[in-house]
Amino acid sequence: MELKITCIPGDGIGPEIVREAKKVLDKVAQLYGHEIKYKDILMGGASIDVHGVPLTEEAVADAKAADAVLMGSIGGDTTTSPWYQLPPNLRPEAGLLSIRKALNLFANLRPAVLYEELADACPLKAEISAKGFDMLIMRELTGGLYFGERKTVEENGIRKAIDTLTYDENEIRRIAIKGFDIARKRRKKVTSVDKANVLDSSRLWRAVVEEVAKDYPDVALEHMLVDNCAMQLVKDPAQFDVILTENMFGDILSDEASMVTGSIGMLSSASLNDTKFGLYEPSHGSAPDIAGKDIANPIATILSAAMMLRYSFDLDKEADAVEAAVKEVLREGYRTSDIMSEGCEEVSCSKMGDLLVERLHK
Repeated sequence: MELKITCIPGDGIGPEIVREAKKVLDKVAQLYGHEIKYKDILMGGASIDVHGVPLTEEAVADAKAADAVLMGSIGGDTTTSPWYQLPPNLRPEAGLLSIRKALNLFANLRPAVLYEELADACPLKAEISAKGFDMLIMRELTGGLYFGERKTVEENGIRKAIDTLTYDENEIRRIAIKGFDIARKRRKKVTSVDKANVLDSSRLWRAVVEEVAKDYPDVALEHMLVDNCAMQLVKDPAQFDVILTENMFGDILSDEASMVTGSIGMLSSASLNDTKFGLYEPSHGSAPDIAGKDIANPIATILSAAMMLRYSFDLDKEADAVEAAVKEVLREGYRTSDIMSEGCEEVSCSKMGDLLVERLHK
């Protein structure tokens, strides 16, 4: 199979972690008989330095011509970098917002996995963390309160702010279909999170999700109010498989879920459109303070590449092999500095990539 992948190394540690992900992907291609064609493009500060803008039209065209996009990290030190002396529309992060819009990426996937070997880093009680968890939060990314009409007015001498939360049934239906499709690749359970006891938008959300569920009789559906879900994430995270929710709820819940794993350097993510196309990136930032030191943790980016194999290319066996290699390396006691614990062996970014390549097998 030919895989056309556009890579955005980006800023800070981005080039280092993307380099290691490519090494792993190349090994996968060798083992399973695939051909990968890479195209690197500039975005963020790297693009500003060369082109004066965080994203060019040519870069967008290269991204659209690919089957998927693999990204490292965008941005720099907001207090010292000259990038942040520019107007907001010319700063590094503006490139990320622009490419998401250009590629119509409406579905954000944030896995939260607690690896047995990293259980000590989990902030939850031992009896909770001992059960482990492996969930995926599916967040609608382009609608809801963040994209509704907003204004601030003054009435009778008092300032008043208005934000509008709007969803139509088509926006809900397309994210729900993505959620159920992905649940079929996992443990076949969807927890749809809303605030249907209060909000009309949530009542429509719940109704449309139930309509979609009829086409997936093999996937279990449950509804949960967002406040209860926030509580359940710290009380019993093992109960969740796919959490399906709207934009603002997903923003909050995905950050909560990432914290209970105890290790942001292990967290992958993806943003998908209504085809198989997706943009895959680690959840962490550009870490400019450690850039170029070969000490960054590349595992989140490598796990993002595994998500790309699974969701954009339907290469589940290949994705399983990458995830198995990560577990094997952790089980053997190898750690980058951010996840280092007593009794383990600390390794560099490039060494971690080499170890994962060595442990990849069919």
